[in-house]
Amino acid sequence: MELSTGTVLTSNNADAKLPMASTTKILTAIIIIEDCNLDNVITVPLAAVGVEGSSIYLKKDEQIDIRDLLYGLMLRSGNDCATALAIYHSGSVEKFAEVMNDRAKKIGVQNSNFKNPSGLPDNEHYTTARDLCKIACYAMNNSDFKQIVSTTNYSGKYRSFANKNKMLHKCEGANGVKTGYTLKAGRCLVSSAERKGMDVVCVVLNCPDMYERSCTIIDNCFRDFKLLKLNENSIFMCNNILCKILNCQSKVINNTAKINFKIKPLQEEYFVGNKKVIAELEIYSENNLLFTEKLYSIK
Repeated sequence: MELSTGTVLTSNNADAKLPMASTTKILTAIIIIEDCNLDNVITVPLAAVGVEGSSIYLKKDEQIDIRDLLYGLMLRSGNDCATALAIYHSGSVEKFAEVMNDRAKKIGVQNSNFKNPSGLPDNEHYTTARDLCKIACYAMNNSDFKQIVSTTNYSGKYRSFANKNKMLHKCEGANGVKTGYTLKAGRCLVSSAERKGMDVVCVVLNCPDMYERSCTIIDNCFRDFKLLKLNENSIFMCNNILCKILNCQSKVINNTAKINFKIKPLQEEYFVGNKKVIAELEIYSENNLLFTEKLYSIK
């Protein structure tokens, strides 16, 4: 997907329901970032100590802030961090899973179900590549989240971490987001890269060569597509009246597209706020209409 527009650039088995291992933590992290003060210091509960799988080895009653826990969650994939954050947020892992499912639906996810904040195996814990890509795009639009997952080395008040995500070093413009692995889920990777003002988010699930495959997908997307955004200060003429674009929306177009415009006067003009919309600007690639923008008159 292209990040800013949510445009699907390429897909394969995008709606297959599959386990996603620690890529689950993308949703966990964005919920915590949206709902909590990252500078708050918590006391690590016993339930977060010795959690199965990857860990930053939290100790009972240890003092640590939410920010360091988030970096431990995303850079080191700490399942103990996930448990500590879930309990801090909702009181229990089970209650936090309810929040995860509710938040996922608000993001637009339709074919996923979350049972825990870390991605540990559970028959009722699954997603699809499409859903996970929607979650990742949503999360990457948050500046705090993007800063965390793009960090290669972190030094916090309580802990310091190096990022395990090799994608940051393998792909031009890579800026996130999360790896995952269990025997059941296989190798999973959500990745993101930004080049020339366009950001592509890629999801592969149960993919043995996840880094190589993701790099190829991302490279192909940048080869084939680009992001077009018209200059909102551009001036157009409609029936001898000067006009500007009402709302400049970014659109994904083919890299080989040759753009031309047509101005189509409206039979019935109308107002949006104090702006009088008098025409539509049609944007074409050769004879194919790509999209339209509203034009309002200026004095």
